[in-house]
Order: sequence, then structure tokens, then C-alpha cells
Amino acid sequence: MLVATAAAAQLRTLPPEAQLAHMSFIEANAVDVDGSRMELSPGAQIRDESNRIILPVALPPASLVCYVVDADGRVHRVWILTPEEAARRG
Repeated sequence: MLVATAAAAQLRTLPPEAQLAHMSFIEANAVDVDGSRMELSPGAQIRDESNRIILPVALPPASLVCYVVDADGRVHRVWILTPEEAARRG
């Protein structure tokens, strides 16, 4: 029973408007998104494959991600994709 509960907690739903890209950390509040520099929004969140929030500096280079931007066009939420998520989004 506990295993099923833990597995259910790991499921995540990516927003349909999330864009697919390769992303790398550049500096303090900037990331490279498919070769273009983009700013991170205040309070931006980056989640790893286990859905844990990580610091931007911990973003592995050229990570395949889904991301959404805020009203000002800054990167606001990022999800590093698992192989299964990448196959579904592919």
C-alpha cells in the first residue's frame, strides 16, 4: 500500500501549454533555451526528474525540459523530463 502511495505522489502533470526545449544554466538568473538566452522570473522553479525543486545552477547542461513563461516572457516553471515523459511529448 505504501509503495502505491509513493508512486502516485511521483506522478506529475505537465501543463499542455508547456514548451519542449533543451535548457542549460548560464548565470544567476539566465538560462540558455535552444540557443537563446532567457531570463528566469522571480520565484522561478526548476524541477528534476523526481519532481524535486533544484537550484538553477544544478540544471544539467542541455537538459530536455518542458517550460512555461510568465506574463513578461521570463522562464517561470521548468520540468526536466524523464525518458518516459520525453517519449510522450516527442
